[in-house]
Amino acid sequence: MRRTRTAGFAALSLAAALALTACSAGEPGQTDEPAGDGGTATGGGGDSLTIGIKYDQPGLGLQEGSDYTGFDVDVAKYVAEKLGYSEDQIEFVESVSSQRETLLENGSVDMIFATYSITDERKERVAFAGPYFVAGQDLLVASDNTDITGPDTLDGKVLCSVEGSTSAERIRDEHSEGVELYPAQTYSECVELLSAGNVDAVTTDDVILAGYAAQPQYEGQFKVVGNPFSEENYGVGLPQDNDVCEDVNSAISEMVEDGTWEELLKANVGDSFQWNEELNPPEPQPCA
Repeated sequence: MRRTRTAGFAALSLAAALALTACSAGEPGQTDEPAGDGGTATGGGGDSLTIGIKYDQPGLGLQEGSDYTGFDVDVAKYVAEKLGYSEDQIEFVESVSSQRETLLENGSVDMIFATYSITDERKERVAFAGPYFVAGQDLLVASDNTDITGPDTLDGKVLCSVEGSTSAERIRDEHSEGVELYPAQTYSECVELLSAGNVDAVTTDDVILAGYAAQPQYEGQFKVVGNPFSEENYGVGLPQDNDVCEDVNSAISEMVEDGTWEELLKANVGDSFQWNEELNPPEPQPCA
């Protein structure tokens, strides 16, 4: 990895990260002004690495006080270490679904690990390394719900997903007839609405839903339907102009080969979660 960022760029990136974190008390992941390029041409370098993650996804990306936990977080730390960064050089920034491309484009973050599905449309604005996990879109419902068994049983139901996510777009494009889609800002908002009985189901990737269902405060309330209807390739979001994609891919491959990938996944989402073994662990795609 090139060490091209100057001290000035590092300070700019750190200031942008602090400003973005501060704004998360209002609308997470949004800034009033672009943060500047901050060294995004190389995807990092210098004295710190600013990484976008989710703050509200148990088992994947969760903020707990000053600590950050989850599979995405641990994969980010592993990759960062292989790129030459220690944990105390990482600055984590909240990256909500609808803001991920913007955060990379305006230099607020160097890279993103945030259940970020690789799509051709997104590749028009950002680059991707990976994937490092392949998930499948599914449904979370109340544990006693027997009406909803898949996307084709949502007629007349209120379904919650996050605005700007792949999951919400798929429902609009393929399963919208008879379904009322409630667009939320975060999945935690969707789960709270489901717990209160204000929506009938929540949709996103199976591994995310399993994380919510396993939270102590929701114990016994929810179940994952278990009828996935997509393949979501979680990639590492990078600026289009970067020189670290191959290095990130190499780190992901090493993580799989040395057994760390499976260890991190089990440690964060539990032994009971059954990932698709035909698709996981995935092989990183060539960098464009």
